[in-house]
Amino acid sequence: MRRSKVLDVTLQDQLYEEMSTMQPLPSIYFPDFIAANQADRADNVLTGSKQEQMDRIRQDIRDFKAANGLDKVVVLWTANTERFAAIEEGINDTAENLLASIARGEEEISPSTLFAVACILEKTTYINGSPQNTFVPGVMEMAERANVFIGGDDFKSGQTKMKSVMVDFLVSAGIKPVAIASYNHLGNNDGKNLNAPQQFRSKEISKSNVVDDMVASNRLLYAEGEHPDHIVVIKYLPYVGDSKRAMDEYTSEIFMGGKNTIAMHNTCEDSLLATPLILDLVILAEMCERMMVKPEGAAEYEPFHPVLTLLSYLIKAPLVPRGTPVVNALFAQKQCITNIFRAALGLPPESNMMLEHKIPSQITAMQAAADAAGAPVRKRARK
Repeated sequence: MRRSKVLDVTLQDQLYEEMSTMQPLPSIYFPDFIAANQADRADNVLTGSKQEQMDRIRQDIRDFKAANGLDKVVVLWTANTERFAAIEEGINDTAENLLASIARGEEEISPSTLFAVACILEKTTYINGSPQNTFVPGVMEMAERANVFIGGDDFKSGQTKMKSVMVDFLVSAGIKPVAIASYNHLGNNDGKNLNAPQQFRSKEISKSNVVDDMVASNRLLYAEGEHPDHIVVIKYLPYVGDSKRAMDEYTSEIFMGGKNTIAMHNTCEDSLLATPLILDLVILAEMCERMMVKPEGAAEYEPFHPVLTLLSYLIKAPLVPRGTPVVNALFAQKQCITNIFRAALGLPPESNMMLEHKIPSQITAMQAAADAAGAPVRKRARK
């Protein structure tokens, strides 16, 4: 807390005594998966084989639940961005191969994947808040078999959230983005870890894919396979600390071959944007554990699919079941959450049609009711 300087110093002083008694549980550290510059921070780590370390995480979940009298636990990864794991036949491509690989101590099994497997075996929801490919095919298969929720990847907090709004607006308005350039510099440990090429590549993928479905939604603007040029740059600048700076430039084609360029500068406190997402992700996931749905005509209720796409509003690179569409448009993601919870309350979905305000007979009836109630007449304002 003192080192990162995210919280105001007076708040740090108020929290220090209470926090000084807290000891994090040791965690899994495989140097190959995170930047070499993280080695001096890895001072509270598990030892033993990969199987033994995964078993220790399982035991920690059980102990935490018992010690605190809990009915359930939700685990959320907020640790370092890892490099992408290679998807290898016989290693992590199926549930059986993945479990056997962990038992053998295969090198290509990442810490976050071990956490995911431990959670699935403990029937515990697991959410990935970083951009790496934690959910290799073997993990996806395990979650589906065990009917345990998984969700990810990577918190959608600052630049990417703005990008999902901006591109949705431009494409929906018939303005064709043809080039998107995104530049970031940040300090603190996130920036330091992302300074390594393999870890940056994980983040680059999660930040770049956000425009794909919005481009695909408008075939009048984009031909099949056509896509904007899109680059993402992240640089480590220690002095700025947690105050991440993001600069974006959107170049679009408009009517009669014209060009439109929008440049945006966004300064945000990275951890303070991410923390509410952590709370919301855990709350949403836990609520979904309580919900059952029954398709029309079906005899039985069933839970949501284990790959929890309802979390997409809060996630940069939404994880979806194989063969289902990825939705990145922010307003569509939010409307999904709103309407599912309206349905849980027995309310109709919000459509924004507002037909009652567009049909003369309905408007006349409302006006008559307002007149009878003595409602004041609203006059149009003059400029």
